[in-house]
Formats: sequence, C-alpha cells, structure tokens
Amino acid sequence: MLSDFTKHQQGIIKRYYKNQDAIKLQRLGELVTDLYLAEGKKRERVWKTIVKALQVLELPATRIAHLVQKDDAALLAKLVKELEASLE
Repeated sequence: MLSDFTKHQQGIIKRYYKNQDAIKLQRLGELVTDLYLAEGKKRERVWKTIVKALQVLELPATRIAHLVQKDDAALLAKLVKELEASLE
C-alpha cells in the first residue's frame, strides 16, 4: 500500500512508475551497446535479454523475431531511437 510510505517515498514511487517506459528504453539502449561488443555465447545471452526487454515494451512478436533473425545491432539501435521518439 502506498499509504505505508512517507510522502517523500510516495513521490519517488509515483515518478518511477510514471517514467517506467523511459527507464525500460534506457536499459534497451544499454543492451544495444552490449550487443555491439558481444561475440559467441555472450551474444546469444544478450539477445535473450533483449527479447525479454522488447516483450516488456509490448513490441509485436513478429518484429522481435525479425530483429533476432537479422542479428544486427544497428537495426536494434534504430528501433530504440524510433521508440524514444514515440515517447516524446
């Protein structure tokens, strides 16, 4: 319950949930960087994390599958920019 927290804590919690999409997109942007640097098994693990992040952002499954199949960090970076623009 929100009433269990101080007024200050309630404000922090409300701002977090208000900005949750931006926070998720920032994390996805960080994963793009990880993908650029990853190779082999690590790259596979990064893609699994990216897929989960895209599912949370409610991206269509067909688009997610396309990104994974292309395995192109630049394409993913373009998507992140597109999603950031839609937030503004």
